[in-house]
Amino acid sequence: MRNDQLSVQSMDFAVSIINLVKYLKGKHESVISNQIGRSGTSIGANIREAQYAHGKADFVAKLQIALKEANETGYWLELLHKTNYISEEEYKSLDFACASIRVMLVSSINTSKSNLTN
Repeated sequence: MRNDQLSVQSMDFAVSIINLVKYLKGKHESVISNQIGRSGTSIGANIREAQYAHGKADFVAKLQIALKEANETGYWLELLHKTNYISEEEYKSLDFACASIRVMLVSSINTSKSNLTN
């Protein structure tokens, strides 16, 4: 089990997404729940893959995929909120967690890219 901030937050976020998917399935919503389930759990999976990358370029590529998945997840969260599947409070909480992960990913990507050129 990884203890770095990005790994911990992405795992916690994935757990929240899985719980959200369970809730949505209970409401018989399957289209968005399938999409957010894939993108929301993929973030942490790609971060985990990056930890065993084949070099710095591969590491950056995996983090960039995680960032794209986090961005997509933000879209699904907003759509769920706008269609009244989740409350304002739940949306803000999940969106904040997702945005925090995106900020850490951008920082890690930028740091890694600058180390590639040095």
